[in-house]
Amino acid sequence: MTVREVLYMYSVARQAYERFMSICGNPEQAWNAVALLVWLDQGTVSAIHHVPSISPAAVATVAAEANGILECLRHQEAMLPAIPLISALCQDGNVDPRFFAFHQDLVVRGVAEILDGVGKLIFDERLHVLLRRYQTGLVGNPPELMAPYSSEPVAVLEDCRSMFITFSKGMPIDREEIFEYFRQKWGDCVVRVLMDKTSGGNAPMYGRIIFKSEAFIRLVLNVERLVKIIIGNRQIWLRKYVPRPTSE
Repeated sequence: MTVREVLYMYSVARQAYERFMSICGNPEQAWNAVALLVWLDQGTVSAIHHVPSISPAAVATVAAEANGILECLRHQEAMLPAIPLISALCQDGNVDPRFFAFHQDLVVRGVAEILDGVGKLIFDERLHVLLRRYQTGLVGNPPELMAPYSSEPVAVLEDCRSMFITFSKGMPIDREEIFEYFRQKWGDCVVRVLMDKTSGGNAPMYGRIIFKSEAFIRLVLNVERLVKIIIGNRQIWLRKYVPRPTSE
């Protein structure tokens, strides 16, 4: 398939994204919400087709419910998201919130694949400007639109798929515990966990998680700049890793 054909195939997802943006205004929240609904649409559950035509208040509610689903994915204990509107909009009627709480690995991997794959086209403003110009006859056959589409994710540097972690003083967590926390919840999503090198028997105060994909960072943060998770009654704080500038 060409890029143009894929854009047409996901035109409803693009319309849903534009509705979320016009009403909620947060790009990352819109990306996550659309990716979640596109993933649901791959089965028998289709709420996304209603988003372009429902009222602004309903769009805001769908965004909030999608956000609630994503919130439950990062917590240690299973939380049941309240999703009455998404459930009502689905073609087969009732979506059980327990599915999201108890199949977190399946949901996260599915949404991450959307964000890393076709989401790169759905949320690409430049491509959609080019598509509109093509549709109105302002340009012929742009090479970017006629190029074959590849579903393989684009490789990114480790810094771009890393999270900086800090621990409460006197309450460090072993790297194995952090690795196992995400492995049990989300499956094979972490490459490795790095810890601060200390001396004199001092416990590390910070570290870094390197994920297999940048999409996992979006799902951990889910719009927030800084999030807290609890592993074995101990808190760790996570934010997107920003490398220090190198001095020349």
